[in-house]
Amino acid sequence: MSGTADVYTQATLSPSKLELLAPWLVQQSWFEGDAADLERVAFFRFVDPDGEVGLDSMLIASGGAIYHVPVTWRGSELEGGELIGTLEHSELGTRYGYDATTDPVYVSELVRVITEGDTGSAITNVETGEPLPATAEVVGSGVTPGVDAQGAVRLIRVLDAEHEDTHAARGVLTATWTHDGVEREDVLAVLR
Repeated sequence: MSGTADVYTQATLSPSKLELLAPWLVQQSWFEGDAADLERVAFFRFVDPDGEVGLDSMLIASGGAIYHVPVTWRGSELEGGELIGTLEHSELGTRYGYDATTDPVYVSELVRVITEGDTGSAITNVETGEPLPATAEVVGSGVTPGVDAQGAVRLIRVLDAEHEDTHAARGVLTATWTHDGVEREDVLAVLR
């Protein structure tokens, strides 16, 4: 595990994360759910080594499917990133939310976690200093020493066996989590 993600559990977000995501999700080719019926069923965090960017990964249920939706949160705009939208955070001010796959900080950390066999970060409640549990535990598979760790990383957006093709993968990111009382294990990203 690398670092600790600080989370403001008492902060007010306007709009909420799901309200911000809804219009963006319906524009994505991989999303077949209902934007009016979004539920965050699990989440985990990575930590930006420089402490500037929030690396927030959510598993969202909609229309009978589960979607993997990582978002980065920044205090200023990211040139070249795909902006999902902005929200007002009562503690941090204006936050720019980006599709994490277009944010080099997220992509770099995702590849590092996969290649080093690391896990998601610990999460701390800023207001109390108490640890918070992630509702999804993630772990990278690691890459065999001597194998080129560079390569293309592909995010799995729809969590079902049809989309979780790990053929020819050099490494994967796997999540263990519980949905409706059933423990699941899903591949979230593949390094080829």
